[in-house]
Amino acid sequence: MAKFIKSVLLFIIYSTFGYCILLTLAGLIIPHKYLANLKYKLADTSFTFSRLEEVKQEENLDILFLGSSHAYRGFDTRMYTEQGYKTFNLGSSTQTPLQSKLLLQRYLDRLKPKQIIIEVYPLIFCSDGVESGLDIISNDINDRHSIDMAVDLNHPLIYHSLLYGSIKDFLGLNRSYSEEKWKAISNYISGGFVDRQLRYFNHVEHPKDHWEFHEQQFQHFEEILSILKEKDIDVLLVFAPITKSKYKSYDNNKDFDIKMKNYGEYYNLHEILALDDSLHFYDSNHLNKLGVKIFNESIMNLLKANKNQ
Repeated sequence: MAKFIKSVLLFIIYSTFGYCILLTLAGLIIPHKYLANLKYKLADTSFTFSRLEEVKQEENLDILFLGSSHAYRGFDTRMYTEQGYKTFNLGSSTQTPLQSKLLLQRYLDRLKPKQIIIEVYPLIFCSDGVESGLDIISNDINDRHSIDMAVDLNHPLIYHSLLYGSIKDFLGLNRSYSEEKWKAISNYISGGFVDRQLRYFNHVEHPKDHWEFHEQQFQHFEEILSILKEKDIDVLLVFAPITKSKYKSYDNNKDFDIKMKNYGEYYNLHEILALDDSLHFYDSNHLNKLGVKIFNESIMNLLKANKNQ
C-alpha cells in the first residue's frame, strides 16, 4: 500500500512538473490565438502593462481613478495636473469590481489617495470578469490576490493563464520588457490615460436592450466601498457618457441610478451633459478628444462644487 501511495505521489509530482514545462513552452512558442485554454496577452492598445508598471512608482495621490476603458480613455490626468491635482488613472479594459478590488488590495496602501473616482458603467456589473481578469494576470505581478481572483472566477482560462503568468514571473521573463507608448492611433500618457487621435462616430440607432446584472459584482463593489470607508477615503461614483442612442436603448437605466445613489455620491453624466453622438464620440461607447475635454471639465466642476460646500 505504501509503495502504491508513493507511486501515485511521484506520478502527480512528475505530471505537474511536466505540465508546467509544456504549458510554458506552448505559451512562449505558439501564438496564443491558437491556444484554446491559454489567453495571456502581454501589452495591447489598452496599455495595461505600462499603467501597472508606472503605478508602482506612485504615492500620496489626490485622486485615483478606477474603472473600465471609459476610465482610462475618459479621465485625462493632464487636465487635473493643470488644476493642481496629483492623480493616477488605474482603469483597465472591462474592469469589473472584482478586478478593482484586486488592484486596491495591491496598491491602495502605497497610493494613499485622498479621493477615488470610480467609473461605474452598468456593463461591468453584467460581466463575469474573465476578460478583465486575463488582462490583469497578463500585465501585472501575480500574487495571493491573483489566486483569490482566480478562485472567485473559477474559469479554466483564468487558471491556465495564472499558472503561465506565475511561471513567467518566477523566471523573470517580463523583467526587461518595455512597451511602446504609441500604438496605431493611441498614445499612452504618463498618469495612466490613453489619448487617441481625433475621430468621429457615425450616429446609429440601437435596438432595445436590458442590463442583466451579476449580483456577485455588486457584492465585490460593496466590499470596495467598505474598504474605502474604513480608510476614510472619499468616493465619487460616475456613470461616464456613452452615445445617447446606446444609452436610451436600455430600459433599466433608472434602476441602476437608484442602486448607485444608495451607495453614495453618484452622478449620471447623461443627465448633466448634452453631448452629440457624431461630434463627441469615436464609437458608441467612448468619447473622442472633444468629448473627453467636456467630460473632464464637468467632473472638475463637480469637485470644486463639493469642495465649496
